[in-house]
Amino acid sequence: MSNPDELLVAISAAVESERSNQMSLTVVVGGAVITGRLAPEVVWRERVAEVLKDSDRLGPFSDVFARGPRGNRPGGAGTGEAPTHLHFHLARILQGSLGIPESGGMYRVAIKDVSAWTVGDLSYFDQ
Repeated sequence: MSNPDELLVAISAAVESERSNQMSLTVVVGGAVITGRLAPEVVWRERVAEVLKDSDRLGPFSDVFARGPRGNRPGGAGTGEAPTHLHFHLARILQGSLGIPESGGMYRVAIKDVSAWTVGDLSYFDQ
């Protein structure tokens, strides 16, 4: 979307203010379908930093995520500006009958790039 969907921005802002990861959402971005739960940016950054810190090769990058938006330390109320990105936790890219990765991943999606969305986490079941 060239102009971010105001309702999607409002949903993201509510997730940010509540510091909750219980909102499930499915979006279409560049033809890819991503489904999962939204997390506040600070929580998402903390989790990515934890995962990277445990890696021998990627450990040095953990500080980039731990610093938070615009170099600020996580935990503050934010900048007061409208959210520009969705932060997915336990998310999957849906491809045919598969969800990649099966266990869920951490994705950051620009709200302006979302072409379609729906509330809820889509899942495939083998029949």
